[in-house]
Amino acid sequence: MSLGMIGQKAGMTRIFDATGISVPVTVISVQPNLITQIKTLEKDGYKAIQVSYGSKKESKINKALSGHYKKASVSPGKGLVEFRPTDKEMEGLEVGKSLDLSLFKEGEHVDVTGTTIGKGFQGGVKRHHFKTQDATHGNSLSHRAHGSTGQCQDPGRVFKGKKMAGHLGNIQNTIQNLVIVKILADENAILVKGSIPGHDGSNVIVKPTQKKYMPKKILTDQPETPDNNEKDTKKDLEAKLDTNNPEKEVSNKSTEKKITTPKNDKEPSTDNVEK
Repeated sequence: MSLGMIGQKAGMTRIFDATGISVPVTVISVQPNLITQIKTLEKDGYKAIQVSYGSKKESKINKALSGHYKKASVSPGKGLVEFRPTDKEMEGLEVGKSLDLSLFKEGEHVDVTGTTIGKGFQGGVKRHHFKTQDATHGNSLSHRAHGSTGQCQDPGRVFKGKKMAGHLGNIQNTIQNLVIVKILADENAILVKGSIPGHDGSNVIVKPTQKKYMPKKILTDQPETPDNNEKDTKKDLEAKLDTNNPEKEVSNKSTEKKITTPKNDKEPSTDNVEK
């Protein structure tokens, strides 16, 4: 897991690119996060960075958390989140240091994790996309029922995990490979293309993607290749090499085979003819 930040979903809007195409984006408000603890392999058994987000009154937290924040010399936050960055990303990080939007850049792909909107108790049609039963032909009061769920005798019960009606939503979900369209450093906000889980105001975790995608700007910085018209074909290159290497020409001439015409056995030989 790479080092990321915790923000709040502000809502959705759209922006227009240079060509005038409308791009739907989600606005994520990301206030500076504070590092409260750096866990090491010797002391804690694993390497991690503990980050706090938001602000909270000291009277609203217990004594254990209050002492934890005082030890790090930071103000109390709404919650704590841990990241497991690489050794290279952990260089230069100290307790009490703040993390800002300089971690990200426009065009980068990120993963956004949040809690989906809870929809309460729902039936099988909405929860699992079951088909509805007949609307006519004698069907009464069972149009959206999921039908039979158990067996007659063997085993005579409903298996655990069977798709039935129940609670829908309110679970953790991650949307991968979302592109950062724009970063508003003055407003502490980033614009991400597409939708993310959660309602407006809910907490989300933004971190670099695990799919190893490279930003578009980095891809365009590669050196340009020559045009097709300027490229030499393989045969032309070989011909140039042959002309530039005289030793190869000599070796080629020495290896050439002499072509001899076979003698015809039917033709009379003139060796024994007297002059």
